[in-house]
Amino acid sequence: MSTNSATPTGRRFVRTTVDYGSAFWSGVTLLATALILVILVIIVGNIAINGFENLSWRFVATIPEKDFFDVKSAAVLPMIIGTTIRVMVMTIFVIPIGVITAVYLTEYARSGSAYTRVIRAAINNLAGVPSIVFGLFGVGFFINFFGKNIDLLTGAASPEFGKPTVLWASLTLAVMTLPVVIVATEEALKAIAPGLREASLAMGATKLQTIVKIVVPNALPGILTGAILAISRAAGEVAPILFTGAAYFMADLPTHLSDQFMDLGYHVFVLSTQSPDIEKTRPILYATVLVLLILTFSLNAFAIIARARMRRAMRAGH
Repeated sequence: MSTNSATPTGRRFVRTTVDYGSAFWSGVTLLATALILVILVIIVGNIAINGFENLSWRFVATIPEKDFFDVKSAAVLPMIIGTTIRVMVMTIFVIPIGVITAVYLTEYARSGSAYTRVIRAAINNLAGVPSIVFGLFGVGFFINFFGKNIDLLTGAASPEFGKPTVLWASLTLAVMTLPVVIVATEEALKAIAPGLREASLAMGATKLQTIVKIVVPNALPGILTGAILAISRAAGEVAPILFTGAAYFMADLPTHLSDQFMDLGYHVFVLSTQSPDIEKTRPILYATVLVLLILTFSLNAFAIIARARMRRAMRAGH
């Protein structure tokens, strides 16, 4: 129940009873949020405490010997470079394709048509496919079909693209993260005020000019949000690259897209499953996981800073 009280400036409604239902669910929401934060702090804190003990400049800046399980010779420079390259190449491919698809679905496609429903169903199904299936898809489609046919057309004496490479691993990850970019971009495009489109069209601009010069630039912060989510998911994935590009050991760093690469996520898998003495290897494992977290956070931070600068520039322009 509530009562009304009059004031000199007008009428104001004042609630005199406590809404226990609302207070209860607010408390549950707050508790769930706090629980998530506590779990995150425990996980990251445990990795940081145990990882910093074995983190050194030699560990992150040298190429390791083939024996990964020796604390004195362990290093992760090739894994850092390989992980960074595959994430950057993936981003170069997934952002344009995801943005173009989202623009079509938002600006051109009819929402009730059967064709649009099929596309959206395909995107939703793609988002639910297990990552290991993407790895098998990469082997069958990119390596065995595209790669081997490219080698046949170029007359390569030895396989150049018909084998696991940085390119095929990155494209496999791009296919896997495509739904994330499409959904985030769609939401960003829908958030643009219809008045901006109408004003542009009223000034004589075509629909394409309106999209390219008005809609997409104003949606860039949301598009970068999709890129951040894609990077976060792809940076630690192992299953999709297990068959498409990751190498157990390489004495040299990758220099071409047709090279294989070492990867931090795959290296963590190797350390945790193939060590002859897990207790002896655990310090290296913690340090490697810490490096992977730092690299992932750094890539995300770069995208977040770029998004913040775009937002400031857009506010200043208005």
